[in-house]
Order: sequence, then structure tokens, then C-alpha cells
Amino acid sequence: MIGTIVNVLTIIVGSMIGHFFKKGLKDSHHEIMMQAMGLAVVGLGVSSIAVHLPVSHYPVLFIISLAIGGLIGESIRFEERFNRALSVLLKGNVNEGLTTAILLFCVGTLSIVGPIEAALNHNYTYLYSNAILDGFTSIVLASTFGISIAFSAIVLLVWQGSIYAFASFASVAITPEILTEISIIGGVLILSTGLSILGLKKFKTMNLLPAMIVPVVFFTVKALVGF
Repeated sequence: MIGTIVNVLTIIVGSMIGHFFKKGLKDSHHEIMMQAMGLAVVGLGVSSIAVHLPVSHYPVLFIISLAIGGLIGESIRFEERFNRALSVLLKGNVNEGLTTAILLFCVGTLSIVGPIEAALNHNYTYLYSNAILDGFTSIVLASTFGISIAFSAIVLLVWQGSIYAFASFASVAITPEILTEISIIGGVLILSTGLSILGLKKFKTMNLLPAMIVPVVFFTVKALVGF
């Protein structure tokens, strides 16, 4: 949970900075920060793929998983439904800026893959990277919408904490082989997020998230059938 706590703190600090220095942040500053963060996220994704793919015993499984997971996510319109549900839940209770902040901070791939990696691999790199990204984003949002952006940190704590708790509970049944495949897929999703931040291509990354379940199903069936 240390990574999530750091993430929460960066949002609070970023919101305070943005609130008190509203006139000091230019559009050009925002742009260069997002470029820097986008390149960093791309690097993290490539690193994860490069580390785990060579040790995979099933080097095409991540491709099949992404294809199947993408079809599932697109068929059920996972990203669209998730965003709509969160927007409806928040509508009328918070201002536009806070709603935007919660969507940005919670829906991002790093915010989902990060707690999973922390729970399963004790790897906090994604969460720390997400903390930096959210910190800069909160500065920009708070400079426009005010200090209320800081309250999004509470929602993020519950969101990431829940994912972390679930992944920790499931970790007893997850083998090193499954961890390797999940890490490869997670790296691809992180890479797609970085490319989206850079504006090179807008990916429906949320619709690809079901791909992380496919290796679990594959190895479960493999163990039951005995092949």
C-alpha cells in the first residue's frame, strides 16, 4: 500500500500547488510535462516486456490474450460503461473538476496495473510513476478548478486499495508462470497508455484489460486437463 499512499500524497500536494500558483502554469509547461511523463510511461512498458517476455514459456500467449481480451472488452464496451457508471455515480455530488480528476486518476492503466504488480510482484515502480503523473495532472486541474481536486485522493485510495487487497488475496493461487504472462500483458497496456499520453494514438486500453484474465484461465484449464 506504500505506493498508493505516495500516490495520494502527490495528488494532495499537486492540488495545493496548482491552487496557490494558478497564474504560474502556462499551456507550454503543461505540454512539456505531459510529454515527459508520456515518454517515461512508454519506457516502463517497454522495460516490462523486455524483462518478462524472454523468460516466458509461452511467448505467443500474450498475443492471444490481448486478442481475446480486446474482443471481450470491446463487445461489452467495458471502457464506455465504466466511464459512464462513474460519471453517473458522481453526478450532482461533486463539481466538474473533481469528477474529471477522479476519472483521470482511477481509470488510467497505471492505477489498475500498479496495485496488481505491487501485490503480486512487490513491484512499486508503476505506482510511483503513476504518483508522479497524477501529481503533475493535479497541478493543472487545481489551477483551473481549485483545491477541491484534492478530494479525488480519497477515491483513489479506496480504488487502488480495493484492487491491491483483491490481488493480494488471489496471489496464493497465482504461480510464477502466470505472473510472467500478466507482467508481459501489463507492460503492453502501460506502453499503450504512454503512447496515448503522447498523443500519438488514442488506445481503448480499458477494453484490453480483460486480457490479464486470459492467462489465469489458460493455466487453470491446463492444470485441470493435465497437458
